[in-house]
Amino acid sequence: MTLAYIVFATLAGGLLSVLVAASLTVGVLTRVVRHLVSLSAGVLLGTALLNVLPEAFEAPGASPQSLFATLLAGLVFFFLLEKAELYRHQHHHEGDEHHHHHGFDRQQAGRGGWSVLMGDSIHNFCDGVIIAAAFLADVHLGVVTALAIIAHEIPQEVGDYIVLLNAGLSRRRALAYNAVSGLAAVVGGVLGYFVVGAWESLFPYLLVVASSSFIYVAVADLIPQLQHRLSLKDTVAQLAWLAAGLGVVVLASRALHGH
Repeated sequence: MTLAYIVFATLAGGLLSVLVAASLTVGVLTRVVRHLVSLSAGVLLGTALLNVLPEAFEAPGASPQSLFATLLAGLVFFFLLEKAELYRHQHHHEGDEHHHHHGFDRQQAGRGGWSVLMGDSIHNFCDGVIIAAAFLADVHLGVVTALAIIAHEIPQEVGDYIVLLNAGLSRRRALAYNAVSGLAAVVGGVLGYFVVGAWESLFPYLLVVASSSFIYVAVADLIPQLQHRLSLKDTVAQLAWLAAGLGVVVLASRALHGH
């Protein structure tokens, strides 16, 4: 039954993001993503700090010092991973002071589109492993963790969809490639179920690594996108969506543990 939960949870994020992208125009998606970024930041922080980390620290056999060291190592790892990705893409348009003709731009955009798909597939695979570890530790924790990943996946996948459209792909092909990329999460989840399940003593550390991923994405990627000079109305909207994300985590956690 746990494997069925893992497969369903890993499928949900990819399917929802594809459905959202397919149902809305690019202009509407651009406006929606802005609000979803605030929502997903709240969900990720709430899940990491209110659910996953407490579960890891309550597990027997793992010292707080080793768990905090794992958290620090995870944050540094995701920092280096993102820095490697930035170095790989910084050469085009950003400060190069060159004027490229349209064919060159389309060629580079196409390469960027394939790079996005590859990077997204690897990211989805890792998300699948994290979901599997959370479900194996506790079904309730698995649901909350999957919720956090789905909340982040939707704006990320929609953003990737817009990148693929700019790279010259048709809507149908961009949606199809996004869907295939999402299946990497299912592969990661199934593999994680069979591989991680044999190493139960590692669950607290895997949960801490998952928390470091959530915290890093929220603090380093999402929240900086929200740090712009805005009108009072837009600032209140940001805070409202952020609070809604935290509220979703709290309500989901209470509802699940109430059964």
